Order: sequence, then structure tokens, then C-alpha cells
Amino acid sequence: MPGKPQRRKPKPESRKQPSRKAGRPGKPKIKKKPGEEDLIRLNKYLADAGICSRREADIYIASGAVMVNGKVVTQLGTKVRLTDKVQYGGETLKREKLQYVLLNKPKDYITTSDDPQHRKTVMNLVEKACKERIYPVGRLDRNTTGLLLFTNDGDMAKKLTHPGHRIKKIYHVVLDKALSSKDMLTIAKGIHLDDGFIQPDKIAYVEGVTGKREIGIELHSGRNRIVRRIFESLGYKVVKLDRVFFAGLTKKDLPRGRWRHLEQKEVNMLKRL
Repeated sequence: MPGKPQRRKPKPESRKQPSRKAGRPGKPKIKKKPGEEDLIRLNKYLADAGICSRREADIYIASGAVMVNGKVVTQLGTKVRLTDKVQYGGETLKREKLQYVLLNKPKDYITTSDDPQHRKTVMNLVEKACKERIYPVGRLDRNTTGLLLFTNDGDMAKKLTHPGHRIKKIYHVVLDKALSSKDMLTIAKGIHLDDGFIQPDKIAYVEGVTGKREIGIELHSGRNRIVRRIFESLGYKVVKLDRVFFAGLTKKDLPRGRWRHLEQKEVNMLKRL
């Protein structure tokens, strides 16, 4: 007789180890109420409109300078919808797409958004870059060339111009005569100007150039005409001044007088500074 069929023992259920991600306690997701997805803080709205940084926006809000739908709002932390009418200084604001435009500035253009004397301004060079209103971050004087960033990101502009963030800038300087080793050392140690002490982060002769008239100088100060004044204080005249590096950005593939939009990786780099 054939043997009785053996009963198969049921396999023990495999106990899957929960993944670390699944087992990790996380914050419970709070479901937003209908319409809350469109709400943003009022100070961010002002910053995105290119008016100022969020910190400055809080000051404007608290002082009663901002209106929402015809009413003055002074409560910090107030949230608004994108469809709300937000006004500052009597002007209706529009929360715009954030834009970041880099210009290789030529000579004979002044860094201002408006000039009563109708001189050429840097705004003429970037007027077709985007439909949003953008503003220069810091300034370069009329005869200085090189990198100039434009944006409507108020927080970004504030950070890049605040001396506490020590934003790195490198200039290529051409002098009217050779810079002596003694004066080079004097500048490196720091000098006293009318508006205070200034010491560059680095200074050196440009390699491969004879005559010692061409200098590379790195500093983070944003004081007015600071590079020219450093050399003028020691009896030198700056013939040419070109900003070749600003906050991690360079002039690579950017001819004089041309502009380009920053790549997303460059924007992310600026936000990490």
C-alpha cells in the first residue's frame, strides 16, 4: 500500500524587519485646511517682491507701513494669500519669481536703478534679462568693470552685502606705476583710511606679468571705492579695476557687457554662504 501522504508542516511566517525609515518615529503630518496651501508669511511676501530682507520686512510691518487688502497690518507672523492685495509705500506689490542675473559690467555705466542725469546705468544692460524687477547687489563705480549680481531676492541681497558674512571678492588692479615691496607689505598688514582700518584678506603681484603694476587683491569689505582708496593712500593711481570673483562666481564664459542667469547649483551655493 502506498504510504500515507505526509503533511507538510506549515512554514513559519517570515518576520520582515521593519526598515529603519519605517520604524523611525517621525513628526505626524498635519493636514492643512483647504486654502492653507496658498498662505505665506507677510515678511516673505515682501522679500520675494524684492523690497527688502525678511528681517527688514518685520520692521516695516511693525511700524504700520504695510497694508493688506486696504488695512494696515502690524502683527508679526501674519500670513497672506497670493491673491491678497499687499501694499508698501502706497505701491501694490507682486510676489514674483526669484531671479538671479550675473553681469560682466563694462566701464562708463553707473550702478543705480535710476539716474536723474540720464547717464548710462547698469539697468540698461540687463533690461531684457527677465520681466521681474531686479536690483544690483552692492555697487561698482563708473570706471570699475567686472562681476555684478542682480536679483529680486531681498534676503539674498541682504546676506551678500552684510559685512558679517565676509563675502569674498577678488579684484585685478592695474596701477600707474610699480607697487614697491614695502608698500605691498604695508597694505598686507592693513592701513588706516578716513573711515577706519582696512586689511585685505590677500594681496599679491599678478603672476606672469612684468613690471609689478598689476596686483590681485582679495577682501570682503563693501566700503565705497575701498580698493582705489587703499592704493591712493600710498600715492598710487588705479588705472584699471576689474572684479573677477564675487561670492564664488567668476567671469568664465561671460564677455564684457553680457549677462547670464545663474544656474540652480550656483543659487544653492549662494544660499549656503
